Formats: sequence, structure tokens, C-alpha cells
Amino acid sequence: MPSAQSAAQVLGLSLLSLLTLLAAAPRAVAAEGWSLAPAGGGRPSFYAEGAPGAVLQDTVSVTNPGGHPVTVRLSGTGVPVTFVERSVRVPARTRADIPFTVTVPTGAAPGDHAGALVAEDGTGRTATVRIRLRADGPALSALTVEHLAVHGDRITYELVNRGTTVLVPRLAVHADGVFGRVLLDRAPRTLPVRLAPGTRTRLTEPWPGHPALDAAEVRLTATAAGGAQDTASAQARFVPWGAAAVAMGALTAGAAVTVVRLRRRRGDMAAEPPSTKAELTGAVR
Repeated sequence: MPSAQSAAQVLGLSLLSLLTLLAAAPRAVAAEGWSLAPAGGGRPSFYAEGAPGAVLQDTVSVTNPGGHPVTVRLSGTGVPVTFVERSVRVPARTRADIPFTVTVPTGAAPGDHAGALVAEDGTGRTATVRIRLRADGPALSALTVEHLAVHGDRITYELVNRGTTVLVPRLAVHADGVFGRVLLDRAPRTLPVRLAPGTRTRLTEPWPGHPALDAAEVRLTATAAGGAQDTASAQARFVPWGAAAVAMGALTAGAAVTVVRLRRRRGDMAAEPPSTKAELTGAVR
């Protein structure tokens, strides 16, 4: 007859085996899930290159290692993608290879464009493979400074990438006051932005030490690699509106007092009786 200690050891081993099976179960289920990958193996993503308008072909694989068939629906994002089949049923322990095409958009700016292939099954589970599409064409670096304005202690403006390359702009700020007095002079510095071709961004330049009373011409100069450069200017007037309002109020009150006095004087003059002086004719009686 087994001892109590032997029975406890057997029970402990049984519990340990059960916990081990439970811990391994989720990994087994995950291992049987379907997957999406470029056909042929060895590629983590898709790469395609061509001139605007070109149609490029490749193949994506859906692998189902499980014991039941799975149906997935395919779609593309970011770049124009067309599949031979958008909905694919993959039997158990089978791989399906689905051809597709990627079209380089007409008029696309030269350089890299990002996209992805997405597969989704009936339960909502999804898988994604990235696409990097490179459009051929000449590299052009062009940058403009637009909508420059001064609002007291801040300067607002927009930078626009008019070229075909990604730009990391640098900015210099300068402002002159009356008679050419320098009010602001900031050396070129790199801005924390990356401008993709055809995009714009609105930025603000602080000016906490702006003059209280002056007229200024503010100039912003933006540059970037590849020879991109542009300068914009704007006029600004700084007036201490509190003091100006007090002075205007005093002038207005003074003008009102003057008008009242003039009106009173005219009224007094109108109230005087007409003069009755005798006319000397030189006649003697």
C-alpha cells in the first residue's frame, strides 16, 4: 500500500504535468494560425520600382498550417494594388499563392512611397506585409516660405515642399526696425520637421523680446539640401495700445470741451441786442 508521502508526490507530478500542458496550449494554437508573406520566402516585405504609370507584378502567399480551412480577404493600402483574387479559401495544411500588381501612380513624385498588403479572416484577425514602391524620375529640391505674419510675440509661417525629395529645412530669422536698427537676428538652425514632396507644415517662431513701439520688417529664410532656398518678408507695427488709448481718450475729451465752449460763445453772441447808434448826416437846423 503506497504511503501518504508517495501519494502526495504522484499528485504533485500530475498537477505539474497539467500546468505544463495548459501553458503550452496557447503556443500550439498560435503555431497553427495562418500567415501572410511574400512568395518564395526570404523576403520580409515587397519592393517595386518603376516610372510613373508602370504596372509591376508580384505574388503573396497565405499559408494555413491548421486542421481547418480558412478564408481571407485581401486588400492594399497606400499604393494602388490589384489582386487576381480578393477572397481566397485556403484548405488545411495548404499554401495559396495569389498574384497581384502594383501601379506606380501617374504624376507620382520621384522617390519612395509606402504601402501594405492586408489579409483578414472571418474572425477579424489580420496580417500585414509592407510594400516599398520607388517611383523613378529626376530629384528636385524646392522649398517655399508662405503666409508669413507677425502677431505680437510670435511669427507664423508655412513651409511647402515644392520638389520631389524629402526635405529637412533650416531657418534663419532677421528683423530690422526704423532706420535699419536690428531688432532680431537668429542664425540658421535645423527645424525638427521632415517635409515629404508636395506637403506643407505651419510653424511658429517665438519673439518674446519684440519692441514696444517700432515698425519692423521681418525676413525668414529657409534652406534645405539640394540647393532649396526661399525668403519671405512681412511688415509689422508695434504700438503700446494701452498708452495710445489713454492719449486718444485725453485728446477726445479735450476736443469735446473745446466744442462746448465754442457753442456757448456763439450762443452768448446771438443773445446780445442789436446796436442803435444815431446816424450823423451833417444837417443843421
